Amino acid sequence: MIVALLNQKGGVGKTTLALHLAGELALHGKRVTLIDADPQGSALDWSQQRARENVSRLFGVGGLARDTLHREAPEIALTADHVVIDGPPRVAGLMRSALLAADLVLIPVQPSPFDGWASAEMLELLREARIYRPQIAARFVLNRCAARTIIARETAETLADHDPPVLTSTIGQRVIFADAAQSGRLVFELAAEVSRIAP
Repeated sequence: MIVALLNQKGGVGKTTLALHLAGELALHGKRVTLIDADPQGSALDWSQQRARENVSRLFGVGGLARDTLHREAPEIALTADHVVIDGPPRVAGLMRSALLAADLVLIPVQPSPFDGWASAEMLELLREARIYRPQIAARFVLNRCAARTIIARETAETLADHDPPVLTSTIGQRVIFADAAQSGRLVFELAAEVSRIAP
């Protein structure tokens, strides 16, 4: 299966979610390859930091920020159980290619009206991609939610009326995500280290 994390808007947490999704799948014994399709290369940077820290590899990470992604990702998927694509912001050709490669598109949005408005462009690209691949599944993922805020609840309610639907689970705003990224790790690895140190 090829899962793409995509949104035209930058800074919504695509890379963080892509890395943690890939890590969770790998933790469950799946062969996973993460494709960094963002020209900024943050997932590749994370992978290099992991290597500098001498932390064992959980899954493969490769860069493929080209609009031929829809042809190359299925070939990569032949040697993996799951391919996770960390998509680019604002690169229309590359975004379309990632959409055409994906079996499932996850669209991270933050609880903000700006993210809701920016998602309209993403939904139009998804609609266009479904002309060629009507089987593409898609879901909104509400990310960086402060606990029990009115704006998070209102954003979830607004997205509930959309196609694609919003996932019922939300992702909180936690400092540990930044701490993990800085050290080339994932949150569950830091939590495991903390539990070993704790009395």
